[in-house]
Amino acid sequence: MTSRKSVLVLGGSSDIGRATARAFAKAGYDVGLAGRDVGALEPDAADLRARYDVEVGVHTFDVLDTASFEGFVAGLAALPDVVISIVGLLGVQESAQSDLAQATAIMRSNYEGPALILGLFAEKFLGRGSGTLVGVSSVAGDRGRASNYVYGSAKAGFSAFLSGLRARASRGGVHVVTVKPGFVRTRMTEGMKLIGPLTVEAPVVGAAILRAVESKTDIVYVSGRWRLVMLIIKTLPEAVFKKLKF
Repeated sequence: MTSRKSVLVLGGSSDIGRATARAFAKAGYDVGLAGRDVGALEPDAADLRARYDVEVGVHTFDVLDTASFEGFVAGLAALPDVVISIVGLLGVQESAQSDLAQATAIMRSNYEGPALILGLFAEKFLGRGSGTLVGVSSVAGDRGRASNYVYGSAKAGFSAFLSGLRARASRGGVHVVTVKPGFVRTRMTEGMKLIGPLTVEAPVVGAAILRAVESKTDIVYVSGRWRLVMLIIKTLPEAVFKKLKF
């Protein structure tokens, strides 16, 4: 048995998931990596064990298979101290506008699945009286834009869910963090035109999540510039906003 704190990273094979797992392992946390392909998680698990001398487990988890969630939680050897949901799907806006399957996948991957699994863990944490839940949302959810409103609407729903859960869970000793990374250089954004001053690397996001957990921060804009940018965007009159091409 270990007396170290533990973290479960849902979406552990993503670039942000891997960077986050490394940040927590370096800080001395035992780590659980969860994703659809356990084989893809094994090399990272082995690296974390060797590099940081912590316990690392791997778990099969599919955010779209909501029927499996209760079994997934019940199957964990122990309830972690921290659960982080990094799963998500950017998708293609142009396709989602007419392809219901594409739109459904985006909405379920970014809102339904993450909200339901964190809600389930919230009940377990509240029963225990402690724990931290982290949801990686997006600045895209701060206001719907023509270029990505399917993805943005799902993230808006997720942010609202986290806000309400935070208010409720705080009364029972459970902390809920909302993380809004902005542009991140990852495999998911490869080929996209990113704005340099508003773009960060995955390890920066991982470090920001660790700081938020340990300092009990509620909402994190990983790049502080995004807080100002979104404040301006949210205050634009609708007549002006709908004419913008972004």
